[in-house]
Amino acid sequence: MARTRPTPTATVPGAGTLFALRAIGLVILARWLHSMAQMNFLAALEGMASSPAACLNLVFLFLLIVLPGAKARVERPFHPLPQWLRQALRVFGALGFLFAIGSIGAFVWAAGWRRTVHTVADTNGWLVAAPALYAAVVWICRPRALWRTNIAARRFAIGRFAVSIDAVTRTTVVWQESRKVGQYDARELSVRWPFGAHQRGAVASVPALLPAPAQEPSGDPVTAAGVAEPVTPAMDSPDPAAAQPVESPAATPERSANAAPRPAAASAHAGKPARRPKIELLWDSPAAAGHNRQTVFRVPLASEGDRTAARALDAALKQV
Repeated sequence: MARTRPTPTATVPGAGTLFALRAIGLVILARWLHSMAQMNFLAALEGMASSPAACLNLVFLFLLIVLPGAKARVERPFHPLPQWLRQALRVFGALGFLFAIGSIGAFVWAAGWRRTVHTVADTNGWLVAAPALYAAVVWICRPRALWRTNIAARRFAIGRFAVSIDAVTRTTVVWQESRKVGQYDARELSVRWPFGAHQRGAVASVPALLPAPAQEPSGDPVTAAGVAEPVTPAMDSPDPAAAQPVESPAATPERSANAAPRPAAASAHAGKPARRPKIELLWDSPAAAGHNRQTVFRVPLASEGDRTAARALDAALKQV
């Protein structure tokens, strides 16, 4: 007897993305057909033929339901769609979201809030669900790396870039989303951190303000460096103010210069929003003429996961 093939129970990474996109397309199509059933089909088709927004929506629904070229693969868990399809769905989804928001905003402006609430109840919340579905398509097709960071497997994800290191062959493959940037020798790659940033990914903090040096009990003046300046006694001067100890003229400007700009610099750093530090992956190949010190990618460290992956990538490249 022929043995039956067991049904695999483990889902392929990326199959959930395809299911979610097709489900959103079917929901929008079902709602569209329901709206057309409430009016004359011929009049609806004539109106669609003369409406550019309806034509764009038809193309969007076709791509969303059919998903040409899409396939869930284990090596590409976050990119089951081709790059052109992902970009097309992002563009059409953004246009549909803007059109839905503009139409609903114009209706709210003309009808008022009370009538809008009744319309939302009559349409079973479609006025709120339609922009949310378009926004969900844009969010699902957002730029992201090919995989998550897995330090044990030597796979790193920083922003939209993914890096894999093969310790046996000492080769490194760099991906930008689902597009392969190139394959390099791991010994020729290095991570360059931004100026003034530690490898922890944080920008160097402003130095703490130190208190002004106190005077000694004997009354001798103490400069900012902690060294007493010689005082010339004015014994023959009739002015009692001349007998007072006079500080060095170089000490006072230095003390005022050190004391005044620091709070200003601290306030400037406090009021200015912190910029995201960017790291660079450099390729320095002595054998490739014209490719010395070439930047493979430059990406900002937007999250703690990106900073952790960048530190792990730097350590892994130094160990190869």
